[in-house]
Amino acid sequence: MACGEFSLIARYFDRVRSSRRDVETGIGDDCALLTVAEKQLLAISTDTLVSGIHFLPDIDPRDLGYKALAVNLSDLAAMGADPSWLTLAITLPEVDESWLEAFSDSLFEQLDYYDMQLIGGDTTRGPLAMTLGIHGLVPAGRALKRSGARPGDWIYVTGTPGDSAAGLAILQDRLVVEDATQSAYLKKRHLRPTPRILHGQALRDLASSAIDLSDGLISDLGHILKASECGARIDLDALPYSEAVKANVSAEQALQWALSGGEDYELCFTVPELNRGALDVAIGNLGIPFTCIGQVGPESEGLQFLQNGKPVTLDLKGYDHFASL
Repeated sequence: MACGEFSLIARYFDRVRSSRRDVETGIGDDCALLTVAEKQLLAISTDTLVSGIHFLPDIDPRDLGYKALAVNLSDLAAMGADPSWLTLAITLPEVDESWLEAFSDSLFEQLDYYDMQLIGGDTTRGPLAMTLGIHGLVPAGRALKRSGARPGDWIYVTGTPGDSAAGLAILQDRLVVEDATQSAYLKKRHLRPTPRILHGQALRDLASSAIDLSDGLISDLGHILKASECGARIDLDALPYSEAVKANVSAEQALQWALSGGEDYELCFTVPELNRGALDVAIGNLGIPFTCIGQVGPESEGLQFLQNGKPVTLDLKGYDHFASL
């Protein structure tokens, strides 16, 4: 069944059920018109996902619909923002209506869950890829940034970094996990990461800096240190691992994935000593573990790693799309 661009948009992406009061004009005009409340800052982030690079070519469209939004929501979480609106530009090799229905249903399930609205975008023909522009709101003066860390602050991560890399290894037949429950858990951590929206919001007045873990802990923490002009000491013995990783992966591999695996979409953040007690109260009841893994130091010290209390040298890097070019 042939489906033109405008009928495709109307059928799969123009859904009234996701209407927000602050959207004056959404899909159907040349631009979206939005109302932004006073004393709110607009937080905007854009991500491009390309088949074979950011997701497996044979990914279930429902998983792709979920993950496409989740990785963008993670950027908002890192700044403590409330999710609001989304734009989607998608390139399709063909119009596969069953694929589109599954993808859009999953996408809109997440939009509805976070009280968001798709407000515009574009469709075209070509290799499968998509660009999402996500918009959120954060109270003026309370946004989390990468540039606020100071020597003496403590470094934390949520969850258990490395799970996503393990899940990808299973999907690519590079890792065999015989326990079905553990295998399913790790694959889900790769295919359906949970953006830490509530954690980001709870950290607004407590954290001095924050970032989401998309390219790996070393790489992403490095962005905080560069923006803040600081160094850091990381205690490798403090890194948290899931039971599924500990049961199926060597200690060396688990460490590598935790530090440089990427796509965990957990939060890495820094907290001044004065706020550590309040931190336990603010995010301790959100159901996700958070772990102190080190401390910010002066820029002159660079990024150091400690194991058994002694300095060690690691040859690990985070993911870089252009590293081989």
